Amino acid sequence: MKKLEFYVPSADRDTVLEALFAAGAGRIGNYDRCCWFVEGTGQFRPLPGSNPHLGQQDQTHQEPESKVELVFDAGLQAEVVAALKQAHPYETPAYQILSVEL
Repeated sequence: MKKLEFYVPSADRDTVLEALFAAGAGRIGNYDRCCWFVEGTGQFRPLPGSNPHLGQQDQTHQEPESKVELVFDAGLQAEVVAALKQAHPYETPAYQILSVEL
């Protein structure tokens, strides 16, 4: 089992989650659409050559974001990562994948 952790603008969280659930993420036993999230503030500065969804190049930007965690079967990793990148509004989404035992 793997766990995906990622950050997304709060306004886009549900759209990204729907794509991840459709890819098979968020299943635990006889339950699906399982996830955990918390609200916070993300900060970044788009550098030259970037195409920011939010903010402007060379200016620090702060945005209300959700940190989301959900699990998925290890065999679905390619599909889950592809769904995240396709649905996520950021040019380069921040995410990590960890191995977990349930």
